[in-house]
Amino acid sequence: MATCIGMVAKVGVFAAAVLKPVARQCPGHRVNVFVPHRLSHGVRSRLYEHVREGYSDKPELDMRAVCEETDKVIANVESRKGDLRGDDVRKIVCVWQELQAVKTEISELEEEKRRISDIVRGLVTKEDKKALANLPEYNQALQKGREIRNRLNHLYHKETELDEEHYGRALRLPNTTHPAVPVGDESQARMVELVGQKPEFDFKPKGHVELGEELGLIRQRHLAHVSGHRSYYLRGAGARLQAALQNFALDTLQRRGFIPMVVPDMLKGAVFEGCGMQPNAQSSQVYSLDPARFPDLNLAGTGEVGVAGYFMDHAVNWKDLPVRTVCSSTCYRAETDTGRETWGLYRVHHFNKVEMFGVTADETGEESSQLLQEFVSLQKEMFSALELHYRVLDMPTEELGPPAHRKYDIEAWMPGRNSYGEVSSASNCTDYQSRRLNILYEREDGSLQYAHTVNATACAIPRTVIAILETHQTKEGTIRVPRALQPYLSLEVIEKPKYTPLKYIGPNQRYPPARPAPKIR
Repeated sequence: MATCIGMVAKVGVFAAAVLKPVARQCPGHRVNVFVPHRLSHGVRSRLYEHVREGYSDKPELDMRAVCEETDKVIANVESRKGDLRGDDVRKIVCVWQELQAVKTEISELEEEKRRISDIVRGLVTKEDKKALANLPEYNQALQKGREIRNRLNHLYHKETELDEEHYGRALRLPNTTHPAVPVGDESQARMVELVGQKPEFDFKPKGHVELGEELGLIRQRHLAHVSGHRSYYLRGAGARLQAALQNFALDTLQRRGFIPMVVPDMLKGAVFEGCGMQPNAQSSQVYSLDPARFPDLNLAGTGEVGVAGYFMDHAVNWKDLPVRTVCSSTCYRAETDTGRETWGLYRVHHFNKVEMFGVTADETGEESSQLLQEFVSLQKEMFSALELHYRVLDMPTEELGPPAHRKYDIEAWMPGRNSYGEVSSASNCTDYQSRRLNILYEREDGSLQYAHTVNATACAIPRTVIAILETHQTKEGTIRVPRALQPYLSLEVIEKPKYTPLKYIGPNQRYPPARPAPKIR
């Protein structure tokens, strides 16, 4: 367990020799209290700035567990992907303990200050004003009061610096991990269930891009100058397929009691950070708007952020728990790892997604685990209705991300890629997000308790489109529409459209077409 010794002066003695800076002793470090600029840790917290500006209360992090079970926390941190390591955890403990030592000294000094003020008031009431100047007891009290005020001024400044450093570091800690989660990278994922059969073809199956282009559903070519890399158009039955999938997922979930919601696409960095994401990290997948024009506005990569922001700083009545919410939104992801899946709809910069989000109680400790299982069952129901072959995976520690206590992925078989591809995930975030975003529930007796949050993908449109096109393709090049989608599409088969495809007439062609002749008026 990490050690950190706070050298706190006793309040009973206020001689100048005793009023020394509080110091802390960490492995390889010795830092005095009165540091002029104390942001050397280099971690900026949007959530802390949000709190400091008065928008929210401070996040209530469980530092007792971090301090008392430091070795366990270090093992958890080091089993996950990220740059946080054991020394970072020890530093977090060290800063926290020093902050508590400073708070304790401030509390004791403030109490002593009140006691001295009472003494001074009593002397002023009893003694003549002229006699007070020569009264040793009065002068000693004034001197002691000045010493306390000077010390407190230093400590208040120190408390602010330590508080900011504490949150800048501690907010980066990941959630706890369920004991059954496999340890390691994605190769250690444990298959929970295999559903359906791989489709069999008496022809070589095509990929979704080839199918989509032939049927006039998808366009990705000649878009670099229009919308940039990893963008796409859906047209005709492709656009209708997106709408059908969204409505199918929304209808399915609303029948199960989910409340529909429309959420903002642009949100403050504090909401992202409260959800366990770092919009300002170097390798962030989050698009940030021009800070000169729109300070601290970011495009959401998932509807989860928008829904979490809705519940931020609010309490749910216990009678309404669990609250099940569904939203359909456009998601934006930078996809900075440009070497992966550079073509097709699998990894794109923008897409539509239907998201499930749940807020539940924490009375037995099992409520959020049960809701996670419910969400996974709904995902399975929808993918089975789309007649897809898929597998459910219990994801290992390196794939959890900071907020998840446990996460399940569903991967659908994509014949054109000849592999499984992730189409959804479901995460139990326990109280990780609620402690950061102040999401609570109100018990019957009026007391407040931190809620648990659960999120899950209902339908990520592009990847589901991939699985449907590649699974249900026919030898004739058409697409058989799954029975569950037929009422939404009013089609049983997607065929080639009757209109003629657009002809590219732009530059960089071997034989460019002649330009129109000048118009003669």
